[in-house]
Amino acid sequence: MVAPNGARRSNMDHPNLPLTAGELADCAQACFAAGAQAIHLHVREENGRHSLDVGRYREAIAAVAAAAPDMAIQITTESADLYSPQDQLSCLEALCPVSASVSIREMARDKQVASRAYAVAAEAGTRVQHILYSTDCIAQLNHWYKEGIVPVKMRDVIFVLGKYQPEVLAQPQDLAEFLTATRGMQLNWSVCAFGRHEHACLLAALDAGGGLRLGFENSIMSAEGTLWQDNAASVAAFVKSASLNGHHLHRKDAA
Repeated sequence: MVAPNGARRSNMDHPNLPLTAGELADCAQACFAAGAQAIHLHVREENGRHSLDVGRYREAIAAVAAAAPDMAIQITTESADLYSPQDQLSCLEALCPVSASVSIREMARDKQVASRAYAVAAEAGTRVQHILYSTDCIAQLNHWYKEGIVPVKMRDVIFVLGKYQPEVLAQPQDLAEFLTATRGMQLNWSVCAFGRHEHACLLAALDAGGGLRLGFENSIMSAEGTLWQDNAASVAAFVKSASLNGHHLHRKDAA
């Protein structure tokens, strides 16, 4: 999965950061050709501010689907310190997306709203990927499985290694703590990693049997500290590196 923009970076960080629906569509097409099979969408307001606006999401989803029809699309309800759990629930209710990433830590601010949000997603058939930033998030998810707040069939998670603000560079060894804390939970896990060691972290995830998400949301530069030309360049470089390490891309539409 490619995460091409995130909630906070702007064109001041990288001139080829895609922000508009058209830019996201072009990015999706190029990244799919490079090897990405899914895209993690954030949408922005005219001033670049992170948005959960349903109309903007619908526009971006339609543009991406037209440009890369075989690419899976995931939205996010991430608050980025701007939106309440109720705002996040409203987005899920109105959009009924095929797939959405939802932060356990953010939803835990309002248990009643959280319960409704997961129920709405289940009713709509939305594939929820739980964002897990720490072992505290893992404990919360496990507790909510037992309590019935989160349906037990929602087993997709993404481990977040490192931090954007304040900056903490992810390291491959960071994965071990998440794997230890989730042992026995039977999760379908993926990894994203902040900073220039992103590719090394994701190779470690592949070696451990996990999925991965990469892109400008998490890192705009290579391990050597040089800027990637665009998201597709990062995807292509990772696919090549993974192949050299014995991993091979299997298209979902392949014979």
